[in-house]
Amino acid sequence: MKILLLGKNGQVGWELQRALAPLGELVALDRHDGGDLADGAALAATVRAHAPQVIVNAAAYTAVDKAESEPALAEQINATAPALLAGLAHASGALLLHYSSDYVFDGSGEAPRSEDAPTAPLSAYGRSKLAGEQAIRASGCAHLILRTSWVYAARGGNFAKTMLRLAAEREQLKVIADQIGAPTGADLLADLSAHMIRATLAEPALGGVYHAVAAGETSWHTYARHVIEFARARGQALRVAPDQVLAIPTSDYPTPARRPLNSRLSTRKLTGAFGLFLPPWQQGVERMLTEIL
Repeated sequence: MKILLLGKNGQVGWELQRALAPLGELVALDRHDGGDLADGAALAATVRAHAPQVIVNAAAYTAVDKAESEPALAEQINATAPALLAGLAHASGALLLHYSSDYVFDGSGEAPRSEDAPTAPLSAYGRSKLAGEQAIRASGCAHLILRTSWVYAARGGNFAKTMLRLAAEREQLKVIADQIGAPTGADLLADLSAHMIRATLAEPALGGVYHAVAAGETSWHTYARHVIEFARARGQALRVAPDQVLAIPTSDYPTPARRPLNSRLSTRKLTGAFGLFLPPWQQGVERMLTEIL
């Protein structure tokens, strides 16, 4: 079996190179070697040339605020290109795995969203991700769409690294406390993806949309305090004490794109269908911190 991975150098793509390798022959590409989602003709030629049985699209336009000023590019990468991949997958009988976002929802209320909850994105980025989902589902191809949230990895920049840097420079931090979600490791997403691909190839009826996030929930404020407490307990020289991480509302930190306040995603469908266990978010964050400290 041949697997084509797009976006190999992103946070999730990097972990997928490890997780997918045991499943079959893996061809991993980025935008410089034929996997550019902004170039539809080249992308189609790449997919046809490799003729994979599985396509994993880990490439995306993720600059949430910048998307407000360049929505056409976000739409091309997050919607038009996935539609193209879906059409190619349908024509060849390949399975397409694609990643989406909690940003397809409006973030109202406090209950975790199920996969069939009404969508209502607040931003250009969210609208582009929803359009990508809709195009894949309309194509008729065999697919898995994994909606996730608050993704981090030891490799590259992330929220925890930013908090540690600022905590070493400042006496006090102000962090948003009214956005709630689940920090989810790229390594966890990659491992889930490999298990789900293998199961869906054996039982195609498992295909569809799933919410894939770590267990539990937190705010950015509590997340920041957890990171700083963990680092200080391991001897990191930080000027900010946990009680000097102050909670602020989203309204105190305006951004070009509106963020959902409620990013809770129910994972009952995923755990029930695939028999998988989702570890608490703290476990993954602490593992990542141990790696970078």
